Amino acid sequence: MKVTWKKLLTLSLLSMTAMSWANENKLTLDNCHLGEIRSQVKCGKLEVPENYQKPEGDKISVNFAVLPAIDDSEYKVPLMFLAGGPGQAATELAMLLNRAFREVRKTRDIILVDQRGTGESHALSCDLEEEGSVYSTLTKDFKASDVNECVSQFKGDLSQYNSENAIRDFDAVRAALGHEKLNIYGGSYGTRAGLVYMRMFPESLESVVLDGVGPIEVPIGLFGQSVERAFNLLVENCQKSEPCHQAFPNLAKEFQQVKLRLASAPVSIDIQHPRLGTPTKFVLDDEKFTTSLRMQLYSTSGRSLVPLVINQAYLGNYQPLIGLMASTEGEQQVYTGLHFNIVCNEDVPRISEKMKAVDATNSFDGDTGHFIFDSICPLIPKYRPSDDFYQSVTADIPTLILSGNLDPVTPPSNGEYSAKSLPNSHHIVAKNTAHIVATSTCANDIVNEFLTTKDPKALDESCLDDIPEETFMTSVNGIQ
Repeated sequence: MKVTWKKLLTLSLLSMTAMSWANENKLTLDNCHLGEIRSQVKCGKLEVPENYQKPEGDKISVNFAVLPAIDDSEYKVPLMFLAGGPGQAATELAMLLNRAFREVRKTRDIILVDQRGTGESHALSCDLEEEGSVYSTLTKDFKASDVNECVSQFKGDLSQYNSENAIRDFDAVRAALGHEKLNIYGGSYGTRAGLVYMRMFPESLESVVLDGVGPIEVPIGLFGQSVERAFNLLVENCQKSEPCHQAFPNLAKEFQQVKLRLASAPVSIDIQHPRLGTPTKFVLDDEKFTTSLRMQLYSTSGRSLVPLVINQAYLGNYQPLIGLMASTEGEQQVYTGLHFNIVCNEDVPRISEKMKAVDATNSFDGDTGHFIFDSICPLIPKYRPSDDFYQSVTADIPTLILSGNLDPVTPPSNGEYSAKSLPNSHHIVAKNTAHIVATSTCANDIVNEFLTTKDPKALDESCLDDIPEETFMTSVNGIQ
């Protein structure tokens, strides 16, 4: 790609704007308590331009937290966490990260920044969700007017709530806190953000960990093939497990038969809302069935329940599925306004009809996952990323890449894209792990070792071999 002097000057001015803004006393930082973390931490706000090309224009406040190193006697470069989604708020994951990266925190600060559009960083959220709707509504109940009303509640210029401005915010926080460099850890969409960080501010980064990679080259949203792969691995692992095979010898056939039954005749059951205890009508069709199961494929704990849920649904008992849905219902996991704003503008425009057709050729849920492309995205205000956004990242920064072999949305093949383009990287595939490796396995110790050595190819990976193969619940009484 041809780079003009005008373009270089514009990029330079934007970088200087982010740094100078962070150094003009726009920072507040106070002692606080975050979630259920017992020790005192730091909570901060940094005022930044909503539009970095108009630094004197409207401002927004970026919310962040610092989990201080337990032992700060010898300075070590901090670790900044880049959250997933897109649309997760990093500070809302503080408890999980404090536990998962306890070894890292012994000697390093951990910095959590709510990406603009999430948490307390000018959240793009609306109040249209009805209590119990996850149980009572189907995809066919979708109303364009609901999305339009939701979008109308957002404040600010939506075109500025993009991945590149998020990275300008992150680097402004780094500068405001006085750090010359950072280590960064990105999970899921956070890996995409991490790759953008590597391209925009490589001089700010000492090392990078990409966990569950969403590479620049692969649009977010084409999950049909990867979900099918993850489900097929579950079926294979169930058949290899004697208890699971004995309990569910026809698992794949039962799954397909439940889908066909629900496609021809959705079920409606009067239940007590699992969280609120109020009378609720549970409505289920084939799309809600597969969508609910797909969410369970993200973790080994969720996967362990899938064969039982399928078998019980086949027998006409949907209570285990209802219980499974209740385990996450009511939690704010992703700020959907930011999620749609980014995916619909940065990823969906690159998805051709041929790509959609190939992705829909799967035996799990067909084109069910394409609903956002066809129904939501046409209603989202448009913006266009920079010309550089889609270029493969080639920064020569020590990079550790982690993939879970059972991952339904960021399979190991995704990690290979970044492994090929990043010259100083190493790709580790954890055989018996699903989405995000470091927060649920010994890989957090590998991350800590990497942050110390900065050599991604000389790490002790042996503990990953000790992760047990999948086990499955085979009875509603809890027998495994």
